[in-house]
This record gives sequence, structure tokens and C-alpha cells, in this order.
Amino acid sequence: MGRNPAYLVEAKNGVVATENERCSDMGVIALRKGGSAVDAAITATLCIGVVNSFSSGIGGGGFMTVRVPPQHPGRESKVFTIDFRGMAPAATTPTMFDNGKRNLSESGGLSMTIPGELAGLQMAHREWGALSWKELVVPNAELALGWTVDPELARRIQWFPDLFLNDSDFSEIFAPNGTLLKEGDPIGRESYAHTLLEIAEGGAAAFYNGSAITEAIVAKVNATGGHATVEDFKNYRPLMYRSLEGTYRGKKLYTARAPSSGPVLLHMLNLMEGYNFTRRNGLDTHRMIEAMKFGNAEKSRMSDPKYRYDTTLIDEIHTKQFADEIRERLDDQRTQPVEYYRPLYTLKPDPGTSHVSVIDSTGMMVSVTSTVNWFWGAQVLDPVTGIVLNNQMNDFSTFNETNIFGEWNLPQAGKRPLSSICPTVVENEDGSPYIAIGASGGPTIFPAVFQTLINIIDYNLDPSEAIEFGRLHNQLRPEATYADDTYRADILDALSRKRHRIERKILRRNLCAGASDSRKNGIAAGF
Repeated sequence: MGRNPAYLVEAKNGVVATENERCSDMGVIALRKGGSAVDAAITATLCIGVVNSFSSGIGGGGFMTVRVPPQHPGRESKVFTIDFRGMAPAATTPTMFDNGKRNLSESGGLSMTIPGELAGLQMAHREWGALSWKELVVPNAELALGWTVDPELARRIQWFPDLFLNDSDFSEIFAPNGTLLKEGDPIGRESYAHTLLEIAEGGAAAFYNGSAITEAIVAKVNATGGHATVEDFKNYRPLMYRSLEGTYRGKKLYTARAPSSGPVLLHMLNLMEGYNFTRRNGLDTHRMIEAMKFGNAEKSRMSDPKYRYDTTLIDEIHTKQFADEIRERLDDQRTQPVEYYRPLYTLKPDPGTSHVSVIDSTGMMVSVTSTVNWFWGAQVLDPVTGIVLNNQMNDFSTFNETNIFGEWNLPQAGKRPLSSICPTVVENEDGSPYIAIGASGGPTIFPAVFQTLINIIDYNLDPSEAIEFGRLHNQLRPEATYADDTYRADILDALSRKRHRIERKILRRNLCAGASDSRKNGIAAGF
């Protein structure tokens, strides 16, 4: 199955970048109606949840960063982040996945955190929306009644034949005639459409406040091994705060705070700011990989700060001073064994994620990443509401394996698990809008954003070129650097001489920054 051709979208009035062309177009429709960048991001995010349920949906959660342009000349913009990450139910305990029960965090009802997507999207709409909530939700309900299978969905369906052929809740949608749907086949999610219509009328309250939707989800969670309650849903609250701020080569960067990986992204860029990149070569690429390795080590020190009695380690990660100290340990001659980078535990995959970036004509920028965690989350679909449930409890640590997964990230009631997500907006030195950027792909998210920003800022590539350029990935374990199939051979040879173990791999991940990654068949749209 091929990927879309890469091209750059240039537009005067706004750009929407997603992993799916129809969702990018839906965001542009909102802009054409006079909607804000937030409106476009909301409807595009809901659209991804309809057509690419393997990565996103109202059964998941995430983070959104919003640049609010100044209202008067000479004033500064304000940048906020909304944390709508999933939250552990009240019955959660640190030992619940102990004694061989780790698999229960991977699938089934016990793996679900209380979803935050709708609460987060509605909070953003109340703050910065221009269109009505119904105008953003109803088109997605209509879409859910029927569309045709896109290339990316078709590819993912083929990965899970047992799920789609043997689980009646899924097979009714993805294998209605006893065979797996393929690209171009008609598909519909009638129950999900009805749920979206109820949410269009009643807002997020229809999901959280003990309605039939809430009761149906709770019943499904508990029928599949979970311990959620209606009160858990009623108690969910998204968080809004001023975004974490950093700089790189004079640009101003704003991103999400812990438990996202925004601090790690800033740390990696701070490390690179100590070098002058003039042309792409083996040494500079080696330094970028080393930044990824140090960054992943620092990520292992992070968790939900509300559950830390001392946040010093989290608070220092994004600072210039901390990067200066770490840079002294970056060896230009060779890479080092894992232990050299001092990770506290091994990081885990969380591949089922989606990203949307929007810039409108006023200079408002939105970067939003949403996720159900793994592909189709908990692999539980509630047939009453049509909602695919997340498995974000798997992003917590295991009590008796803290040397592997990290003790600060243990599950606790009300806690939000660590995430690789880092939705980011960037301004020029004068405060004018520069780029909104983010990615999907679990542990490859912040390294992908890191490399793309360097491609744009240091190597002067346009967003499409920067995204499509060959990508590298190293997350400490396994001890290998994965190189995209397009990466230059001479640079890879130079890396091998510095003792990097290079493995060729097609890094099929999505990144959005005014252009969309063709690795995930993404296409941006503008007007």
C-alpha cells in the first residue's frame, strides 16, 4: 500500500494539517464559516476519531496548546495548554497490575483511564470558539453514518484479523460480511453517530454527568474486567495552564508540561543550541541522536507532578543550565552504552495517537494531540455508544517492576500517566506566529518534533521537506538507532564509525506542521 505524495500547502487565511485529508478539509470548512483555529482543531480532532478510530476518539485523551494572538498592537500573545489526559479511576491502586497481572493494563476494561477528550475540547471551545458547538460536532455525526475506508485504516484493519473477525462489537463495523474491510469499502458507525448527536445537543455533560452514555460505558468497562463508576466520570476535570516556555535560536517555543514530554523536547533542543549546524553531516547527526538518548533518560524521571512531593527533577529538565551540564557528557567521538545516560527505567510504546495543527488568519495557532494509546486502545468497543475505549492505564508503571518502568509513575487514583505527547507552537523573536507542530507515534513523538524543528530552523527546509526528510529514532532500548529508508548512506556510515548500531526501518509516523506526513497518508488543507 503506497503513501500519499508529499506537498506543501500554502494559504493566506488558514491551514489545517491532520493525518487524514477529509479531516483536514473539515477543519478548513470551519475556518471558512468564520470559525477560529480552535474550532477547526476541534472538528478535525473529532473527525479523526470517526475515521481513524485506531488512534483517537472520544474514548481517549490528550493535550492541546493554543496561541492566543494579541488583541491590540504592541501587546504580547498568550499561550495556554489544556491537559485532557486520561485519569485513573478511584479504585486504582499501585499494586493492581502486580503479580503477573501486567497484561490487564494492556487490554480489557481495567486498562481504561477516564477519557478526557470531550472535556478538553469543550473547555477550549468555551474559551476560544467562534462557531457553535453543534456546528463542530454534527458534521462528524453525519460522517460517522457512512464513508469509505481510507488507505491507513485499511492497513491497520489487516493487522488485527482476530479482533475484527471474532469480537462481534468490532466485526459489525470492520467485517460486517465476515471478511475484513479493504480500502474503498463502505463503512459506518451508526451507534457512534447517535452518540455524537447527543453530545452535539448536550455538550460534554452528556458524556460525563451520569447520562445513558456514561452508564453504558461504565457497564461495558466493568463487564470486561474494569472498576469504573459514574462518579469517576462526574469527577473528571481537564486542566488549563500557561504553557511551558523555552527558546531555540531566538525562536520562542511553547509546549505542554509534565506528564507530557514537552519538557524533554525543550531539553533536547537546548542541548543542540550549544552547537552550530551549518550543513548536514555525520557529527551533527550523531549529536542529535545523543540528544535523543539523553532526552529519553530524562523522560524516565517524569510523572504527574501533582503526585510528587518534590518536583525539582521535573522543573529543571527544560532549563538551559541543565542542558549545559548534560552537554559536557555528550561525547563527539562515539555513542555510549545505555547506562551512561542514567535512565531510571525503560520507556514503553504507545503507538495509537493522532495530531492536528491549525493556524488561522488572526495568528491563532493550535497544536493538539489525542490518543486512545495502543491501536484501538483497550480493544474494547461499547456497542451501545460505539465508543472505542483507551488503554492508557498501560502507561503507568508496575509496582514490582520499578527498575523497568519507574516508581514515580505508579498508578494512583486520579493520577494521569506519563505521555510522549508534546503539542508545541513556535513564535518568531518578535512574537509573530511561526509554526504549530506535533506528532503521533508513541515514543517517536518528541524525537520526530525535535528533528523536524531542526530541519526547519537550522537547515532552512520548508515544513513539507522537513517532515518528509529521512528520520532517525533512538529510545535507549533496544540499543539501536533506527534510520528511515531515505536517510543518506554516507551519514549512516559516519554514525556506524561512532559505534551506533544502525537498523534500517520505515518509520511510519505522523507529524503535522502546516504539512502532513505522507508516512501516515496525511494531507494538509488550507484556503
